[in-house]
Amino acid sequence: MAAEGSDSEDLNTNGLLEAPSAPEAMEAVQLPTGKEEASEENGGGGGASEAPEAAAATAYNMPLAENEEEEDGEFPADFDRLWKLAHDNPQDFSSWTDLLQYCEQESHMTASRRALVAFLARYPLCYGYWKKFADLERRAGYTNKAQEVCVQGLKAIPLSVDLWIHYINLLLGTLNMNLPESSQRIRSAFEEAVAAAGLDFHSDRLWELFIEWEKEQGDMKAATGVYDRVLRVPTQLYSSHYEKFKTHLNAHAPKDVLSAVEYEGLLEESKQSHKTEKSELAEGEEELPPGEEKEPTEEELIPKMRELLLARREKVYQDLEGEVRKRWNFEEAIKRPYFHVKPLDRTQLRAWHSYLDWELTELGGGGENEVKTETEPEAMEGQEEEERESKEGSKSSGIVAGGDRRVRILFERCLIACALYEEFWTKYVQYLEPQSLDEARGVFRRACEIHLAHKHTMHLQWATFEERHGDLTEARRVLEALETSVPGLAMVRLRRAGLERRAGRLDESEALLRDAVVQAKETPHLHAFYSIKLARLLLKLCKNPSKARGVLQEALEISPDDGKLHLNLLELEVAGDPRGSAEGVQQCVTRALAAPLSPQTKILFSQRGLQYAEDYGTSVQSVLTVYEEHQKLLKELGNKKRVAENGDSEDPEKMSKGEDGSAVPAPPQAPPTMPHVPMTTPPPPMMGGDMSAVHAGYGGYGSWHQQPQYGGYGGYQQAWNYNQGYYPPS
Repeated sequence: MAAEGSDSEDLNTNGLLEAPSAPEAMEAVQLPTGKEEASEENGGGGGASEAPEAAAATAYNMPLAENEEEEDGEFPADFDRLWKLAHDNPQDFSSWTDLLQYCEQESHMTASRRALVAFLARYPLCYGYWKKFADLERRAGYTNKAQEVCVQGLKAIPLSVDLWIHYINLLLGTLNMNLPESSQRIRSAFEEAVAAAGLDFHSDRLWELFIEWEKEQGDMKAATGVYDRVLRVPTQLYSSHYEKFKTHLNAHAPKDVLSAVEYEGLLEESKQSHKTEKSELAEGEEELPPGEEKEPTEEELIPKMRELLLARREKVYQDLEGEVRKRWNFEEAIKRPYFHVKPLDRTQLRAWHSYLDWELTELGGGGENEVKTETEPEAMEGQEEEERESKEGSKSSGIVAGGDRRVRILFERCLIACALYEEFWTKYVQYLEPQSLDEARGVFRRACEIHLAHKHTMHLQWATFEERHGDLTEARRVLEALETSVPGLAMVRLRRAGLERRAGRLDESEALLRDAVVQAKETPHLHAFYSIKLARLLLKLCKNPSKARGVLQEALEISPDDGKLHLNLLELEVAGDPRGSAEGVQQCVTRALAAPLSPQTKILFSQRGLQYAEDYGTSVQSVLTVYEEHQKLLKELGNKKRVAENGDSEDPEKMSKGEDGSAVPAPPQAPPTMPHVPMTTPPPPMMGGDMSAVHAGYGGYGSWHQQPQYGGYGGYQQAWNYNQGYYPPS
């Protein structure tokens, strides 16, 4: 028996899917391994960034049948080209669908199998392609392989109602139903299906298929049992199930559709009800002598039994309807419950967030995410009482409404449509972490190894999770794998260095940063960034200013125009003992003034040198020497800046007019002076301060060594006139 529309539906190239994967699914998604995925001649080779994809593809590899390679012969002409295009850019979904369509058109078994194996390793949520894979094996006569494909697909997406139906139909079409074990296997498959996907709001077709199969087997009692189960699950077609259930009860005698225990209890209750009704009708009449009372037969009690039976189920149905009503608007707001590489709009993302928050609130009986409305106290009391009664009624009737299981089901459904959105994976981990670290770890593994393999932020969260829970080995592995698959991210290298530093392994942290410095020599700005990070580690934690100085000086040889390197070296010298660092400070200032830096930057360094001489100079003459050099620099760079800003003084546009209307040169402007700030204002720290709050250069990290502004020290020529204090009047 086949479900309507389940065998003949066409598959387009959108890779649609109907249900989510379970927490443990991706750990077990491995088909039997056999022949290697692809040779280098066939485009199977890849760089380090493709290593996770290649490993995943091998996990899905199917064994080739004996002599299959010889039967199919060589691969089609364009297979290698399309295969290489797909593997060179595994994130391009259209490249994969082009490859799959070409293999299907060529009807090449080995090429089609290889393409499907590789594709499903990267997009395991595409139910349609699992179905295609199974049909491919079945048409080729490999029935067992077709079943294996379905089983592996269901491990990847256990909530896929369509894939469960396809698998059951495959069993129905291939098993010998004359054997008693075949019926048992089908029933076991149905039980596994409803256990995995039966709580899905759109699981109605699966339940209906189960019921119809039980009826075909002639087991009406089993069919009634399935009806009783589905009438306790909020689904989209709940009312249809109830109407069919009433028809089922009216079409058969209660004895044929009820279990022995329920039937005996119902029969006894019907007899008591019959006696009560008869005694009420016989009031005032003479009672018959004992022994002459006529007991009703079971046939006569059937209408009463059906009435009582439906009354019981009606209470369950009313509770079920209340649970469905709560969820209806949330379900209606979800327009794309399947997987697709195209992004979802914000409305859909908000719909999933709202649904999850509501289900979590139902689980906790209220919480931070609960939506509060302005309601009168009396109305609120009535509403709360109604909700409390509804929950108590649902619990007493056995309705599968809220609870941890339903929350997990909803999360898994969400992670089908939103598989490419980190926020939902993170939310699921936050829900699972207090309950089970292994389950939370499994969600991280599915997200990072399958769906978000190139999203570094999710991997960093995983590494933090492992470090927080004490598994430093796994945290290292996650970061190393990320750096291999997505090389060149400064954030990842710094996270690795930080992990080793927090673990007390300063040597490892230093080695990682030194390696980064060496690898970045061809990229000056990145080389400077890593050099500053390494110098800070050597200075602050390793207490080795000599090594730190050497790192910065080597970096300046490669990037002499990097003001941040000059500034960090200056701050290193300033932070040392004033009695022995004066020469080093002046050397830093001299080096900066000779470097190809901007005039404003040079003035800042000169001001910093003057400030240091004023604070720690050993003689007044040394202070005056630095001061005079600073004044000379201000005048020189100030004139250059004015010329650059104003251009040629003879420019007609720059001429002013005299009283007679003739043009005369505009009077020279005084050199710009820096705003006066009291000398007591301390300079912003660099090497010794916390620069983590600054965010300007090198992506998110280069800003950690952003050059501070020392403009506050530009008022020396006004606040301190050394000519007046140290030279006699002329």
